[in-house]
Amino acid sequence: MCGIVGIVGKYPVNQALYDGLTVLQHRGQDAAGIVTVDNNTLRLRKANGLVKDVFETRHMQRLSGNIGIGHVRYPTAGSSSTAEAQPFYVNSPFGIALAHNGNLTNSHELKEDMFRLARRHINTTSDSEILLNILAHELQAKSTMQLEPEQVFNAVASAHRKIRGGYAAVALIIGHGLVAFRDPNGIRPLVMGKRETAAGTEYMVASESVALDADGFTVLRDVSPGEAVYITEQGELYSQQCAENPNYTPCIFEYVYFARPDSTIDNISVYASRVAMGKVLGQKIKREWAHLDIDVVIPIPETSNDAALEIANELQLPFRQGFVKNRYIGRTFIMPGQVQRKKSVKRKLNAIWQEFKGKNVLLVDDSIVRGTTSGQIIEMAREAGAKKVYFASAAPEIRFPNVYGIDMPSANELIAHGHDVESICETIGADGLIFQSLPDLIEAVRSQNPDIKRFETSVFDGHYVTNDIDQDYLNRLDQTRSDDAKAHTAMSMATNLETYNEG
Repeated sequence: MCGIVGIVGKYPVNQALYDGLTVLQHRGQDAAGIVTVDNNTLRLRKANGLVKDVFETRHMQRLSGNIGIGHVRYPTAGSSSTAEAQPFYVNSPFGIALAHNGNLTNSHELKEDMFRLARRHINTTSDSEILLNILAHELQAKSTMQLEPEQVFNAVASAHRKIRGGYAAVALIIGHGLVAFRDPNGIRPLVMGKRETAAGTEYMVASESVALDADGFTVLRDVSPGEAVYITEQGELYSQQCAENPNYTPCIFEYVYFARPDSTIDNISVYASRVAMGKVLGQKIKREWAHLDIDVVIPIPETSNDAALEIANELQLPFRQGFVKNRYIGRTFIMPGQVQRKKSVKRKLNAIWQEFKGKNVLLVDDSIVRGTTSGQIIEMAREAGAKKVYFASAAPEIRFPNVYGIDMPSANELIAHGHDVESICETIGADGLIFQSLPDLIEAVRSQNPDIKRFETSVFDGHYVTNDIDQDYLNRLDQTRSDDAKAHTAMSMATNLETYNEG
């Protein structure tokens, strides 16, 4: 999962891009980058690390220009090296820089095609570089020096026909403008807005509406599945549907975990959807688990706070903040490696023993992925004096890997893969375990926007909306996404760097 922003302004955009990336930091903590264009010259700064650490004053001063794009990354496909940081750039045609959120499920075939048909070499393992080269190749085939909106849209349409997977992208075409587009299923989010200034209208696109809010832009609408938006350097806005059979199937996990609660995505308030999740889960507990002797409801901060409060209201039980979160520790879900995730849990959370001692507590989390964090938190609750520890998940069991841009681990590392609720409960050490049902989750999110008929829910049910995922693909994914595979890749990179430095 990554975060992207793009701005076409009337004034320098470096600070607005920085501010937008800062509020999207939750979408990626591995690397950050900004590209601007000034006098037909591309200005780029990208590196591993948080936004505040990547961009120093000297970098910001160099990022001049009234048009630019930015990116925060955590690795799904590819490694964590600086070479994988975005935006990527190619010098032909025109000069194009691109930032991408998502994952291309046919990247291996696309990489081969780019070399065989277009003689384009892909230098990294990132599918974002593949996407950039496909867009560049299509623009080269369909455009003239006087780039027209129709040529941009034709290039995106051709890219859609070749690419499979989930993706939202924003690209700069030097000397011409900014193009943003979204996959034909609308799996990955993309929202656009505008801001009126004395010099005219400025436009912005971003992964979440909260980035627009932070920069004082008014949300216009979400970019539709398959749609492309083209904004010239002069601020002329064009848009066109570029997919042949678009379907509206946004990723439901955005609402469960990834997006900020103050964001609105696809006309759905993330906050309201989480409240609705808590309401239906509270009703399920009241209906099916009435025998539980719960004294207090405690959320595992922070994404479960809203759901947990609504559960407490439904059960008419006290709601308490039993854990204090260290805000200077990254999100454990997106940390690279099981060892680091384990070490981070107790640095990230500390229990307030007064809320646990002698009580039967219901802990509420947004989801359970590997189960490592859940087990450690349950252990912390017992150490703080809890008599019984029940656990509720606002999402159903995660049984399948995600292939559309969320780094869900290898299927064998998912605690629910091949296991029933009872065995999961035993593994994490809970006295009772309650999962949300998938129909209830869908209805809770859909209640905020009934126009959306279907969501991308593959991590729960194994149904991949692009209809191109088979067991062979999942086996290959398993070889690259497991913690062992990532550790091997990191060791190889370190060895190569050491050899390079010695040379």
